[in-house]
Amino acid sequence: MNPSFMRRVLFPAALLALLLSACNPIKTQAYEDDLVMPLAENSADSLFFVISLEYVTGGAAPEAQEAMNRAILQQAFDLEEPDGSLEEIAVRYRENLIDEYLGENSGVNAAGILTWEDKINGVFTGSCRSWQNYLLSYYSYRGGAHGIQTVSQLVFDEKTGALVAEEDLFADGYKEPVAALLQEAVKRDMEAEDPELLPLVEMESVAPNGNFSVGRGGVQWIFQPYEVGPYALGLVMATVPWDALKPYLK
Repeated sequence: MNPSFMRRVLFPAALLALLLSACNPIKTQAYEDDLVMPLAENSADSLFFVISLEYVTGGAAPEAQEAMNRAILQQAFDLEEPDGSLEEIAVRYRENLIDEYLGENSGVNAAGILTWEDKINGVFTGSCRSWQNYLLSYYSYRGGAHGIQTVSQLVFDEKTGALVAEEDLFADGYKEPVAALLQEAVKRDMEAEDPELLPLVEMESVAPNGNFSVGRGGVQWIFQPYEVGPYALGLVMATVPWDALKPYLK
C-alpha cells in the first residue's frame, strides 16, 4: 500500500484519543479489505483501495444491532437501503470501483488520471450515557492537487439503534445561540493551536451542521474541508461543554 496514502486518510490522532477514552460496552468486529491493482503490467499507475468498517456483533438488543449496522452501511456506501450483507455490499462497491477505474483510464477514452485512491474507514469511538458514537472517514483521489477527505460522526441510541439527530438533543430555537458558542470554541482553539489559520475561517458558516458526537466533556462538531473556509483549514473541530449547552437542551 502507498505509504503516503495511508498517512493522509488516518483519523486525526487527537480526535481518536479523545473519543476512544470513553467506555464502549458493545461488542464489535471489523470487516477489512484492501486492493492494489496496477493499471497495466509493470505499471506504477494503480488503483489503491482500502476498507475497514467496524460493526456491532453483541452487547445490544438484536433489533438495535440491526438498526446500527444498517445505518453504517447506508452512510459508508451512500445507499438509500442496504441490499445484502456488509461483505456483499463491500464487494459490489469494490467491483464497481474497478470497472469505473478501468473504464476511465484504459484505451482511447483514458481520462489521464491514472492513479486513484479510495478509502473507507469506520470505527465506534465510545459511549456517553445511552449513546454510541461512530466515526466514518472517506478519502478519494481522482487527480488534481489533492484528494478529498470527509469525516462524519454518527450518534446511535444504543437501546433502539436509531440515529440521534441534533433536534433530539436540543430544544427549538437552539441553532443561533449554539452557533455563537461554536464560533467562540473555534476561535479559542485556533488561537491556541493554529492562530495563523484563524483569519481563513468564515465564522458566519460555523453553525450546528448535524455532524456531531457526544462525550463527557460536551458535544463536538466537525466541519469538512471547504465547509467553513479554504482547503488549507482541513477538518475544523470544536467542542462546546455541556454546561454551556444546558439552556438549549431538551
